[in-house]
Amino acid sequence: MKITGRFVALLVALSAPLILFPSAQTTEKAAAKSQYLAYVGTYTTKTNSKGIYVYRFDAATGQLGANGVAADTQDPSWVAVHPNGKFLYAVNEAGKNSMVSAFARDAKTGKLTLLNQLPALGEDPCYISFDRTGKYVFVANYTSGNVVVFPIGPNGKLGAATANVHDEGKLGPNKERQEAPHAHWIEPGPSNLSVYVADLGLDRVFIYYFDVAKGTLAMPPRPGPKHAFAQNALALSPGTGPRHVAISRSKKVFTQFIYVLGELDSTVTVFDNSIEGSLSPFQKVRILPEEFSGRNDAAEIAIHPNQKFLYASNRGHDSIAVFAIDPASGKLTSEGYVPTGGKEPRHFGIDPTGQFLLAENQLSNNIVVFKIDPATGGLTPTGQVVDVPSPVCIAFLPVE
Repeated sequence: MKITGRFVALLVALSAPLILFPSAQTTEKAAAKSQYLAYVGTYTTKTNSKGIYVYRFDAATGQLGANGVAADTQDPSWVAVHPNGKFLYAVNEAGKNSMVSAFARDAKTGKLTLLNQLPALGEDPCYISFDRTGKYVFVANYTSGNVVVFPIGPNGKLGAATANVHDEGKLGPNKERQEAPHAHWIEPGPSNLSVYVADLGLDRVFIYYFDVAKGTLAMPPRPGPKHAFAQNALALSPGTGPRHVAISRSKKVFTQFIYVLGELDSTVTVFDNSIEGSLSPFQKVRILPEEFSGRNDAAEIAIHPNQKFLYASNRGHDSIAVFAIDPASGKLTSEGYVPTGGKEPRHFGIDPTGQFLLAENQLSNNIVVFKIDPATGGLTPTGQVVDVPSPVCIAFLPVE
């Protein structure tokens, strides 16, 4: 197989230590403050929700205070604040009528003004993120199984799509949930040369080339036997149903760990990515108690800012699973399960200071605040429960 310069660059990118998102580069400075805005996306269909809500969050006390409706918009199932803090982007999950929306943010009130709205070019978008330059947004369309790239103009408006790629591969064994490709998560790789896409229907986390000059995506060539390190996908066990991914790193140079949440089998699969070897799984853990045998759909996964703990949410068991991360090996050790105080925790957010976890219980219409033990990662409810109609995602921003 001919190895091109671009391909070599991708190998280096995939084995490089994790580089923080532009929006996370301000975390250290933001941590010194205690006041944040928290934008909450919701489902509006068959609920009394109006769209995106904004709250005041005090990281010193864990208090979450309502500011009201930030934007009246249909089914904003995922929201993301632009790295410059001036704009917010949301996917509007509405079947064949799904859209992607760009908003300008009022720095004083937190209210949002619609800049423009474009068709999602797919059905039921469920995730939106930025490339590391902040010049593009990535959108994962669940039902249609495709991912789309939209450029961001200087005024924050979305431009015509520069890429629209459909995931392809062998379907998983779950005939009800894996009957077709289902893109569920998309984020850029450490160097911005690659993009990771979790596809629930295909039991794969795909790795695409990303051309930042053109905003295009392309599948890397399949590796030959002499180049086992190079991969175009992370393969999961049949029936795993990868939903979301969290990326960590060890103290070793050129090593990072990739944690893939399996929605269908309620697991986390851990991959080791180092310059010496391939992206290979070395651990798979269940995120439920052994005695639990009821219905469950895993929902969200996140690594604590201190890189010592990993959290995953269960819908059915209605809990947050807590794991300790071994800093050298990346292996997970279960530290227990904490009830979320509501039904169907579709998402949770860890505040930028790492002191609190906010669990969003979709079907009980509330957000429950938990204090994080810095030594053990354990969660203790603070007693604060905030009523929110059908909350499904949260994004923090320091108050200016």
